[in-house]
Amino acid sequence: MSTYAVGDIQGCYKALKRLLKKVNFSPARDRLWCVGDLINRGPRSLETLRFLRGIDNSLSVVLGNHDLHFLAMHEGFAPTLTKDTLSQLLDAKDCEELCEWLRQKPLAHFEKLETENGLEDFLMVHAGIAPNWSIHKTLSLAKEVEMALQGKEYRKFLKGMYGDYPACWQDSLEGQDRLRAITNYITRIRFCDELGNLNLKIKDGLGSAPQGFKPWYEYEKISNVATILFGHWAALEGKTGKPRVVALDTGYVWGRKLTLMRLEDHKFYSISA
Repeated sequence: MSTYAVGDIQGCYKALKRLLKKVNFSPARDRLWCVGDLINRGPRSLETLRFLRGIDNSLSVVLGNHDLHFLAMHEGFAPTLTKDTLSQLLDAKDCEELCEWLRQKPLAHFEKLETENGLEDFLMVHAGIAPNWSIHKTLSLAKEVEMALQGKEYRKFLKGMYGDYPACWQDSLEGQDRLRAITNYITRIRFCDELGNLNLKIKDGLGSAPQGFKPWYEYEKISNVATILFGHWAALEGKTGKPRVVALDTGYVWGRKLTLMRLEDHKFYSISA
């Protein structure tokens, strides 16, 4: 049995199938972890979700910002953006079922696996975490959003999800502001300062960092005790400079590569667009 973690699929169903075939993936034997942004921007979001739902027993998924955006669109709380490619999914007869399946997925996944280096801790999120969040705190805060998304008032969360503020985490945050801040850190963060203030406008590579800001993973301490898997930031091209902080979004939907990492030996497999 092997465990594979894949970068942002973004509706590139055929590419995902090609990559899984390359490693001879079998849902009866292996497991697949997805770092979020399963859909949107690519051409086959509907087929992607149907396939992943079909192998749910062999799957671990965390939600990304595009996945949450789709859920908000389905409820009528978000306009269609220029680059959205979700119309076929939104019009599908099983759209409601796929939404229900997605709403049950977490924002963070933690697991211990037996690897070549012995028992190893892995934390998977879509974008990142705030400075000085521990594994326990990350999972606990993620659970707050998960409960809101899975609860009876999930529409209230989706309606109030959008926005860049509060820009800095404080334990005293409450209500929708608290949920929005948690969501922004876990599914949207790229740059922040040492206090955790977010800059969510800059989406380019490391050279675009505003003064006083660095990539979120330059501050966190979790990678001292766990390997962090994330996506979201295609401009990194899979490079963080930190062996235990693994960037898996290598920009297939932008004409580059789709990448898998086999967790047991940290070996990478890619296909080009």
